Amino acid sequence: MDVDFLLVGQGIGGTALAYRLMALGKRVYVVDQAQQNNSSRIAAGLYNPITGRKMVKSWLADQLFPEIQPFYTSLEKLLGAKFLHEMPIYRPFLSIEEQNEWMGKSGELEYQYFIRAVRQSSAYKEVNDPYGGLLLSQSGYVDLNTLMDAFSTLLKEKSLLREELFDEKALAFDHGIITYKGISAKALVLTNGLGALNSSFFHWLPLKPNKGEVLVIDQDFHVQEIINRGIFRIGLPDGSIKVGSTYSHSELSPQPTEAAKAELLEKLEKLIFLPVKAIKHHMVGMRPTCVDRRPILGKHPHHDNVYIFNGLGSKGVSLAPYFSKVMADLLIFDKEPPKEVNISRFFKYI
Repeated sequence: MDVDFLLVGQGIGGTALAYRLMALGKRVYVVDQAQQNNSSRIAAGLYNPITGRKMVKSWLADQLFPEIQPFYTSLEKLLGAKFLHEMPIYRPFLSIEEQNEWMGKSGELEYQYFIRAVRQSSAYKEVNDPYGGLLLSQSGYVDLNTLMDAFSTLLKEKSLLREELFDEKALAFDHGIITYKGISAKALVLTNGLGALNSSFFHWLPLKPNKGEVLVIDQDFHVQEIINRGIFRIGLPDGSIKVGSTYSHSELSPQPTEAAKAELLEKLEKLIFLPVKAIKHHMVGMRPTCVDRRPILGKHPHHDNVYIFNGLGSKGVSLAPYFSKVMADLLIFDKEPPKEVNISRFFKYI
């Protein structure tokens, strides 16, 4: 089979890029082992324009967030599946000073797109929000399992997916064409997260595993808002609650830990004044994060037809729509990505 691009990995990055390329009329073939996508599959899929302890606008929010809803909605139509859940995020204030600060910011043009309301008093007796909180718009979550499974089904129906662990030894290069087990491609794109570190092409990149753990619980408090302060709390369609997440660069075992569970429950107890009735699931994923916390896009310095699209980390749902377009522009039109995400910033490590 002759294709334009051979993609390795079908996490959120690989899914988004494959969709972009196919929508532009390019032929793709994907090699993927679903078990390798655990970071995407356990992730909450949250997209949140105001983040962090200091509640600041997300990096590139003005460019990233207008892409999110149109991108996932178009994918829903293509796949006939529902996975985009547009929901306001409620971020309780920690002080009256923080409330006053956001009262002022709510009148500023650069924030108006993202702010639905500033609450000056407690919204829920069950929530630790004595100073009220910030209610965000342009927010919600993507059910990544449903998305990736539906896209995988589409690829299989078109005979464009090989479900196996990628075997780099099966690659062959001949006069600008890459072959892999009967597939001939003009270019190879690694979109396989931490798997890129096992390749001979990109083992030198400063990607680091970041272990995240999440819980799915039962709790007698259900609202149509994601509550996010220190941890996120998302109400799922089946009535259960997803709570997360932890971040660890040191404890990297593939098993869930009691320490992470205790941390999540302690933070939840400080946020929600109700007991947890049951813990239904405790899940683990390894995120591919970069030392400078920016994605990695670009061409290998010594192989003209080998590329990488990686490092989306914990904000993959927010980053994938915009940067898959940037990556497609590189692959099709040879348009270089911006310096802050360009792989060239790490050529010094080779």
